Amino acid sequence: MARPAPLSLLRPARVGRVLRGLPVENSPPSPAAPKPRGPLLPPRARTLWQRRVRDPIVVQITQGITPEKIALTFAVGSACALFPVFGVTSLLCFITALVWRLNQPIIQILNQLLFPVHVAVFLLCVRLGEMLFRVPVAERLTLDPWKMHVQYFEGFWSHPLSSLGFFLEDNADSVAYSIVAWALLLPLYVPLVYYTLRPVMRGIVKVKAEVAAKKAAAGPPPKHPVP
Repeated sequence: MARPAPLSLLRPARVGRVLRGLPVENSPPSPAAPKPRGPLLPPRARTLWQRRVRDPIVVQITQGITPEKIALTFAVGSACALFPVFGVTSLLCFITALVWRLNQPIIQILNQLLFPVHVAVFLLCVRLGEMLFRVPVAERLTLDPWKMHVQYFEGFWSHPLSSLGFFLEDNADSVAYSIVAWALLLPLYVPLVYYTLRPVMRGIVKVKAEVAAKKAAAGPPPKHPVP
């Protein structure tokens, strides 16, 4: 019994050449697809700090922004984020970054991350301002966060301007005292944060430069032959 012709011989071009008595050229077989060398592993999960803080800083440094500019953004941005009036820090950070030509993403991220600290700094500035202006103890603002939330800020997200207006109307003096205390602490706070973070930012730039130099010296990775 004759064996059936392979499928490659049944193509129209090959059949025509066979009927005319012409030699048939055998095309070389197509190369096999490379075999996977191992199971594909899922990417490692990145933390919130890496995605929202560290990575934007590293990207800005690699795009040419100096370490000094990043340290200044942290110092001035965190000071604006801790301004002792609720509801205006985002606008204050935006205007400050626009005037000083600071990095807007970093300063707004700082504003969001420092919200828990903002409450504590507000209470500290209020009490410090009342002490500076010698306000009697009986007339001082109560520093119970829960009572303040229930009385003024319980509906803040639905009516932010009304909540802020009621709070300022009842506690205008204490808010003014807290702003004065914040302004007095500002010349000490900004240089402290700036000169603390500047060597850290320079260290990040140095490490990245060393890694880039090692990669350049090693050359491109060797190409493995396809099995």
